[in-house]
Amino acid sequence: MVAAFVLLISSCQSAILPNSQPLVEKIYLFNGLDLTNWEKTDYAGKGEVRVDDNGSLILEMGAELSGVHWKGAPLPVQNYEIHLQAKRTMGSDFFCGLTFPYQESHATLILGGWGGSLIGISSIDDFDASENETGDAYIFEDNQWYDIRLRATDSEISVWINDEQVIDCEVEGRKVAMRYGEIEMSVPLGICTYATTGVIREVFLKKI
Repeated sequence: MVAAFVLLISSCQSAILPNSQPLVEKIYLFNGLDLTNWEKTDYAGKGEVRVDDNGSLILEMGAELSGVHWKGAPLPVQNYEIHLQAKRTMGSDFFCGLTFPYQESHATLILGGWGGSLIGISSIDDFDASENETGDAYIFEDNQWYDIRLRATDSEISVWINDEQVIDCEVEGRKVAMRYGEIEMSVPLGICTYATTGVIREVFLKKI
């Protein structure tokens, strides 16, 4: 009887321990069915925006920018991560311009700009992705999915591509802002392409 009681206590403790770890909530932003909580952004010369039969968001090549922006509930402005998968199927400019909130402002992560290889954040201290320390070259293959993770904390903006950290920028006390122009229509959260067809899926946010 004593042995059975000890076994019962041990089993209860084993069941409780995993729940002692904090749970990280995933907030799925794109349902893979339609544009619920999103709106097509009215860029001049935009391409078609649709959801395909595979549950992916298709941002067709336009004359310049094509994309969507968030119209749902307010989202965190710091201490969060945004995850998504993206690929380029046509074109030679950025296939994912991810506009995200940062405190009282916004900025845009560029993937595949300036001929297809530029990555970086626009803008830091009024310098675009091609001009500030976040700018770098990354070789993207057409029709290949890339796992993207962006983290925004009180003092830092970090980015990973396929689990490789490619941006780690200290921004405390610096100006983080949008590039001037139509891209400003992407706030508070937006995804766009430039004269390129991009495909997006698995978009979710985690508070950290």
